[in-house]
Amino acid sequence: MFDLDKWEEIFNTIRQNKLRTFLTAFSVSWGIFMLILLLGAGSGILNGVKEMFKDDAINSIWIRSGQTSIPYKGMQPGRRIQFTNEDYNNLKNKVDGLEHITARYFLWGDYTVRYEKKYSSFQIRGVHPAHLYLENTILTSGRYINDLDIEQKRKVAVIGQEVVNSLFENGEDPLGKWIDISGILYKVVGTFRDEGSEREQQVIIIPISTTQMAYNGSNRVHMMMFTVGDASVNESVAMGDQAKELLIERHKFSPEDERAIHMWNNLENFQRFKDLFGGINIFIWIVGMGTIVAGVVGVSNIMLIIVKDRTREIGIRKALGATPFSIISLIIQESIVITLISGYFGLLFGVSLIELVNFALENFGADVPYFKNPEIELGTALTATGILVFAGALAGYFPARKAAKIQPIEALRDE
Repeated sequence: MFDLDKWEEIFNTIRQNKLRTFLTAFSVSWGIFMLILLLGAGSGILNGVKEMFKDDAINSIWIRSGQTSIPYKGMQPGRRIQFTNEDYNNLKNKVDGLEHITARYFLWGDYTVRYEKKYSSFQIRGVHPAHLYLENTILTSGRYINDLDIEQKRKVAVIGQEVVNSLFENGEDPLGKWIDISGILYKVVGTFRDEGSEREQQVIIIPISTTQMAYNGSNRVHMMMFTVGDASVNESVAMGDQAKELLIERHKFSPEDERAIHMWNNLENFQRFKDLFGGINIFIWIVGMGTIVAGVVGVSNIMLIIVKDRTREIGIRKALGATPFSIISLIIQESIVITLISGYFGLLFGVSLIELVNFALENFGADVPYFKNPEIELGTALTATGILVFAGALAGYFPARKAAKIQPIEALRDE
């Protein structure tokens, strides 16, 4: 039941000891402030890492060719591994659990592209249809490369948003228009945007078979990527190992040779980052809780002093019939009020500072690597509030128990 007299008494006590209460409350407030600030910074770093992986499918494995560095079966090191269409088909048909797969054939450097009287330079990339999934490409109009384009070596192109902005002025629809890439005309069949860097939107996608035919690529490919579906990290590692064995079988290089091919398992690396930040998060909570505990000890000490100062008053209360429970509840409530109000201000300042940093990052164009959108989730704020209530009760419990044991006769003798 709400007891107005009791709450008036609590606030009177706080008002009578303003400086002491302020100094005690400040330590609790500072502890919560630091905890919120550290958690916000941790979430900003985690979001920054997630942003890095946002450009590509997280459940993907990327394979680039390299150069052998270890002699193998009579062959000298320094041999260049060259992937071909047969490697792509081999992986596509033999890797268990493979979901989407694409190969890439790059036209190195930026190619001059013309539309009517507009010229500009862009990166040209020959791919299979599944490239859409590997790059997390977002189609904005038209369609992507399809199997028929590959089979018939069609001269069609899907262009990034930056290409659209450069070549097509005044909102002109690029679909159906013909662009000239180094003397060869391609029909624009789709446009896209990409969640990755701006450079990823300065790309022109064409069928890999067309790229190989038109630019003397024969059956060569420069890299291959595939997704692993819902596979676990361990399963994705096994799929990567299987792909490597297939490539070893075809290209004859040592399984110990780390330079013959380069594999990047996005899922495995993302999990490593998640585990790392999970550990950092635990560390942050430990540091933050340590700071809060220091503040709570201060509150507990100040409550002991208050009990000492009010010994005579407590004795009179007990002599008039006050129960030990009413004495304990009074002290604990007073302790909770101090920790909750001071913690609330720490929480408020911490969240405000994080929001200010977030606002500055978004509105002043600051591009801080590995740091994006720092935030405090509602669950975290509620957890911090719960900790404050518990800490306040704990800080007040021992002084309250001591107060409950005060004998009225002894209290009345107290000077």
